[in-house]
Amino acid sequence: MEVEIIFKIAGIGILTAVVGQILKNSGKDDISTLATLAGVIIVLFMVVGMISDLFSSLKTMFNFGVILPFL
Repeated sequence: MEVEIIFKIAGIGILTAVVGQILKNSGKDDISTLATLAGVIIVLFMVVGMISDLFSSLKTMFNFGVILPFL
């Protein structure tokens, strides 16, 4: 695993936490929740992309294309 992806996820987490706290302290709790949810969704898409790459490399490595064509 590359180290830069860990830094990207950590950066998004820190930025989301800071924005969430600023919005929560200014009385905009609903927008704070949406900002936090947006950060979680961004990280989720990054992780799903990495899992997709993992399955592709496993498919290539073990030649599952013949046995499991839906992967």
